[in-house]
Amino acid sequence: MDKLPKNRDPNLLVGYETQDDAGIYRLNDDIAIITTADYITPPVNDPFLFGQIAAANALSDVYAMGGRPVTCLNLAGFPSKKLDQDTLNQIIAGGLSKITEAGAVLAGGHTIDDDEPKYGLAVTGIVHPDKYWTNTGARPGDILILTKPIGSGVLFNANLKNWVSSQALNQCLAVIKSLNKTAAEIMQEFEIHAATDITGFGLSGHAFEMANGSGVRLEFTLDDIPVMQEALEMYAKGVSTGVNRDNRQLVENHLRFEKNVPEWHREIVYDPQTSGGLMVAVPQSQGSELITALKAAGVEQSSIIGSVQKMHGTISLVFN
Repeated sequence: MDKLPKNRDPNLLVGYETQDDAGIYRLNDDIAIITTADYITPPVNDPFLFGQIAAANALSDVYAMGGRPVTCLNLAGFPSKKLDQDTLNQIIAGGLSKITEAGAVLAGGHTIDDDEPKYGLAVTGIVHPDKYWTNTGARPGDILILTKPIGSGVLFNANLKNWVSSQALNQCLAVIKSLNKTAAEIMQEFEIHAATDITGFGLSGHAFEMANGSGVRLEFTLDDIPVMQEALEMYAKGVSTGVNRDNRQLVENHLRFEKNVPEWHREIVYDPQTSGGLMVAVPQSQGSELITALKAAGVEQSSIIGSVQKMHGTISLVFN
């Protein structure tokens, strides 16, 4: 991205330079459009559930910018010689159920023949050009709030070995198919200094983007970070993901563990998420009120997980 030519249009409020969750373009004094696209491979065998998870994952980028999804286009890769048309129909139906829940509409899309199923959305949302969120802007003295537990990556891999209980797997699926809609709507009433959703780069990767873009240090209380049932147990048993190593290398020169925990425990902060929660930086004075409002609205696993401090040295992420 650094070698690409810079955008010169002053109406492009957020472009690719900031590694943010989506782009934002101002149409007039009252409306800016949010544009994003994302797709995934199936984490589950159920095609309808796959569609729901993939759609929730794609819609999340609009919520992470403080916006409202309006229109969606299907993005699908499908092995038509291996799977029947009904399977594709079920995937699309699952996606449509989440699009409808978001209050958006499905306006079309594109499908190609592929060796492996892939599904997601190109989403257009709207936001006021003075009221959007980015992953920069966190200020010393802010607190950090996370709205969903982490650990889905290792649970899906461990489930391939049949090591995950049905209860833990069902709880994981319930989390990742849920929209960040309610959380984002509640947060509109508060002073959000920075926001992102936690997805493929894991908690550490997305936190590093926020810290680096804001010029601050983020300090986390490891025990306060919500973790999905059995996720740490799977890491203790030696399960990991194909992405953990890359996520670790991304931040290893900028991260320090103050809390003495085993290496397997540390892996949870690198765990790649699918349709993860929102992480926001808010003034300390508003933190408790925001948590109370989120939980009252049904975002029950929201937690205060850390704070924002002044940057000094090269370490921008600390886990206490």
